[in-house]
Amino acid sequence: MKRNYQKELDKMIEHLGNQDQAPRLLLHSCCAPCSSYVLEYLSRYFQITVLYYNPNIYPEEEYFKRVEEQKHFIHQFWQNVSGAADQKSYFKIEFLEGKYETDRFYQMVQGMEQLPEGGDRCFRCYELRLREAAKYARELGMDYFTTTLSISPLKNAEKLNEIGEMLAEEYGVSYLVSDFKKRDGYKRSAELSREYNMYRQDYCGCVFSMEERQKNKENKE
Repeated sequence: MKRNYQKELDKMIEHLGNQDQAPRLLLHSCCAPCSSYVLEYLSRYFQITVLYYNPNIYPEEEYFKRVEEQKHFIHQFWQNVSGAADQKSYFKIEFLEGKYETDRFYQMVQGMEQLPEGGDRCFRCYELRLREAAKYARELGMDYFTTTLSISPLKNAEKLNEIGEMLAEEYGVSYLVSDFKKRDGYKRSAELSREYNMYRQDYCGCVFSMEERQKNKENKE
């Protein structure tokens, strides 16, 4: 039977409401636009540290552009909610940048360069980034870790949660299951991107996704 990750998350959050202190969550973020809805949603229930670890991003200037956009959004989001009437409903968000170790990504995908987007190469990339999130979560004493990646209609939420739960057992930190695209999560992220005037890229991030996006554009011309 196919799992409903959103319902599972609902149950988890309902349970958290009975606790005296908000748990700590290490949230891996792929980019600011994808993190927007997730942070709006989860920062009411968790003390969040956003980890920006994406060694797959190409080219280098794109990587740094996305890092700055992520930091800028967190700052602007907190300014907005801290001035709102329900400010106490949100917990402040911390930011942590991982290493931009592109060699690690390219070594991992050797032999899979010609695979189409959305397959095994992407699954390996999921694991690379989630493994780093699990590692940081353990080192920082977090209660949970998860990723924003499931908000994308192009990402396999079932695979992401499978990898996350596997790593949770390995690292001893609970994985927060999710399918953030549910309940119009992706739609809300697009709305927030416009509201905050965010830079919103048109490809996932790696050189392979960039090349595939370019080919698709050319085929439409």
